[in-house]
Amino acid sequence: MLDIMSGPVDQLDARLIALLRDEPRIGLMEVARRLKVARGTVQARLAKLTERGVVRGFGPELDPHRMGYPLMAFVFLQITQGRLKEAVRVLEEVPEVLEATATSGPSDLLCRVVARDTEHLQDIVNRALSNPAIRRTTSYIALSEQIPYRTGPLLDSAAAQATSAKRGPSRSGGAARIPAGSAPRG
Repeated sequence: MLDIMSGPVDQLDARLIALLRDEPRIGLMEVARRLKVARGTVQARLAKLTERGVVRGFGPELDPHRMGYPLMAFVFLQITQGRLKEAVRVLEEVPEVLEATATSGPSDLLCRVVARDTEHLQDIVNRALSNPAIRRTTSYIALSEQIPYRTGPLLDSAAAQATSAKRGPSRSGGAARIPAGSAPRG
């Protein structure tokens, strides 16, 4: 079940978000013109998407590589039992830690870290390990980005699901449709 602040995005939401993603400096009047809706509609939709947390920001996207941090690594951390908040506070003080996510499995946190070179990465890891809240790290250096961070395909899928949910079950009683030329599995 979706919580109050979340929910599906429809086709208009998806088109609005995609346009803002592709052209972040576009004005609301131009968005309204291109989407063929009133400016008030665009403004209201955008406000609701922001309030719900679907749209989290409008700032410029930065490329750490072009800022002098060409090395990216994923660093798994094992945290001393009961000291997660302390470990997070330590990591928040390290500007090269771009994000940290709690994980299941043998490690407790996964961090995306950038560095100038491998020696700098080692310094970052050593700085983290100097606090007793962080017991162990395992680093994986990224070699190349094959699929950059993206949300467009997910947005399209969510909008399509919302649209099909509004239409209700298909005439075949809601059964899955089998593409032409495919044999049923079973």
